[in-house]
Amino acid sequence: MAAENAVDHRSGELTFLNKLRMTTTRRTFLKGASVSAMAIADAVSLPAVICLRDSSPHLSGRSVQVWLTDDDQKMTPVPHLVSSESPTPFADSIVIQERTQFQTMLGFGAAFTDGSCLLFNQLSPAAREELFHRLFHRSEMGLNVCRTCIGSSDHSASLYSFDEGAPDPDLTRFSIGHDRSYILPILRQARSVNPDLFLFSSPWSPPGWMKDNGSMLGGCMRHTYMPAYANYFVKFLQGYESEGVPIQAITVQNEVDADQQGLMPACFWPQDYETDFVTQHLGPAFERSGLKTQIWIIDHNYNLWGRAIAEFETPGLLKYAKSVAWHGYSGSPEWMMRVQDAFPEVSMHWTEGSPDHDDPDYLKCWALWSQKFSQILRNGCRSITGWCLATDEYGKPNIGPYPLGGLLTIDSKSKEIYHSGQFWAMEHYARFIQRGAVRLDSQSPAKDLAHCAFQNPNGSLVVIITNPGGPRVCELRLQEGLTRISLTGNSIVTLKYSGAA
Repeated sequence: MAAENAVDHRSGELTFLNKLRMTTTRRTFLKGASVSAMAIADAVSLPAVICLRDSSPHLSGRSVQVWLTDDDQKMTPVPHLVSSESPTPFADSIVIQERTQFQTMLGFGAAFTDGSCLLFNQLSPAAREELFHRLFHRSEMGLNVCRTCIGSSDHSASLYSFDEGAPDPDLTRFSIGHDRSYILPILRQARSVNPDLFLFSSPWSPPGWMKDNGSMLGGCMRHTYMPAYANYFVKFLQGYESEGVPIQAITVQNEVDADQQGLMPACFWPQDYETDFVTQHLGPAFERSGLKTQIWIIDHNYNLWGRAIAEFETPGLLKYAKSVAWHGYSGSPEWMMRVQDAFPEVSMHWTEGSPDHDDPDYLKCWALWSQKFSQILRNGCRSITGWCLATDEYGKPNIGPYPLGGLLTIDSKSKEIYHSGQFWAMEHYARFIQRGAVRLDSQSPAKDLAHCAFQNPNGSLVVIITNPGGPRVCELRLQEGLTRISLTGNSIVTLKYSGAA
């Protein structure tokens, strides 16, 4: 980057950080999840990772590529590789057991909220084409699992459902017309870039007339309208498919155990309501309509692991729902394995998590998010979907009280695009872990060193190491040999080994 361009970039970056500091609201349950801070740096400096490996014949048959994100470099390829046969005393070690395998991966992505789609729609066609190539093309970041919203979420420009007004149990008013203006065209464009894009959809609220308070804001689902609501899902899925956007999975309700104090689209679903709805209404409605769309339950925090087990124990539920969706705002990711241990046949997906947009450290949280992603994957999830793909510099469009951040920030005036720390962390995973990859066992005595490993369908091996602390040396031990890495501080390193020779 030319020096004058670098100065311009930093100037815009400081303006953006000042705008972040102007916002003061915060999603209360995220206060404890601090993020480290760094503004974007696109300038390339000298490589800071040096890999040394032994001369084992089998390992020498594998080429190794390395990518680094730290305070000075973002997703930078590091070409230096030299040979060594001697281990380093006192180095941290990570041991990969390639024969011990766990879950198979579906992929990575974020949510096409109403607000995100509106911001994408406001970009010039050329800018949007370039951005979508960067986000979704398989030669680039390759995002391939994304969420859409059934009606408005809190990150929407307006409050809407597909059948709002007086009670309409026959759904005579139902229409997805709102989504035709910019949401469906954006989804079609993303899928044209990546035909393997897996979409799942979540409602934040049924139409207000289906609820006890008559509003999409807060309240509880009314049992009497469950048959109509099942048909509402069917009409949504059929409508989207007719527009060329088939949906592969749905969740029953975003955050089943929260009404958000009536400040945003939300709906409380007691445990027996969700199981009754799936077994008696939604599942049978999908059967009658010939829909193959998957049903995922819970779509809320780790602390609902007991509820997930109880729901799967309900007679008939596993006939229709074989997956559980998790959020990362409360509890511990290890709790997900309690469900997996009880029901090994169940798939698990991580469907929402985001930094606070008003946190001044918002742009530098790559190590924090990479640690989180490693924990999520090491506890059985087959996909990771962050919150919204994009907001503006104020965390908007937003009709709720909490301006959460996303992968990208698009300046509302200049249309300049900023990448969050969560973006840089996700790219280290999404770009290299292929659909169908199998997670391998990885172990280390260094508790503050996050790591995970995957075998791709093409035979390549991907290892991601996160170092949230200061500089250190790490030795990666495979069955065939050793790779030594000099890790910089606050860094993520992805190593990709070619298939065995």
